Amino acid sequence: MTITKYGQCCLLIEIEGKRFLTDPGSYSKGFEDLTDLAAILITHEHADHLHTEALATLHANNPRAMIITNTGVGKILETHGIEHTVVEGNSVIEVAGVRIEAYDGTHAEIFEEVGQVQNTGYFIGESLFYPGDAYTDPKRLVPVLALPVSGPWCRSADAIRYAVALKPERAFPVHDAVLNEKGIELVHGLFERVLASKGVTFMRLKDGETIEC
Repeated sequence: MTITKYGQCCLLIEIEGKRFLTDPGSYSKGFEDLTDLAAILITHEHADHLHTEALATLHANNPRAMIITNTGVGKILETHGIEHTVVEGNSVIEVAGVRIEAYDGTHAEIFEEVGQVQNTGYFIGESLFYPGDAYTDPKRLVPVLALPVSGPWCRSADAIRYAVALKPERAFPVHDAVLNEKGIELVHGLFERVLASKGVTFMRLKDGETIEC
């Protein structure tokens, strides 16, 4: 499995030649011309995870790609005439021979009810869990974790404890587009050092970079 990062939380995940994309939002760029996508997964409706114009372009370039999301996002997509498939709760779907499992969770608190929307994380294939903006425990072995490391709701201590609790073999950073270069070095370095002491390998991943898991 290879993973390429585009900005905030937009990930191109390639599993045995099958290509999946997560959260093409307004804080990401460079993904718009991607083709041969099997599915596009959207965890929730916040703008940094969902940009309807970019999604429409992606769908035009990938007419056979399935758009997978939850009811909250689905209501928005309906107003734009974008076809989608709801996969939420604890439901499972298979796309191009790859198993995708949904895990609903509460969006981590920003402040009281601000930004509290439906959030659905997805286990993609046999290895990768991407929780969106939540600290959801899938109650299963997590070989690879897409770990949020920054944002108005994300405190380093909480994110680190989340990773320690899930104990993945490897984790890599998402949700860090608001950080400048120095901030990325600081935050990624912190997570790398602390998680290494807890037996978790933290793989640094910046915008435009690709890792193999």
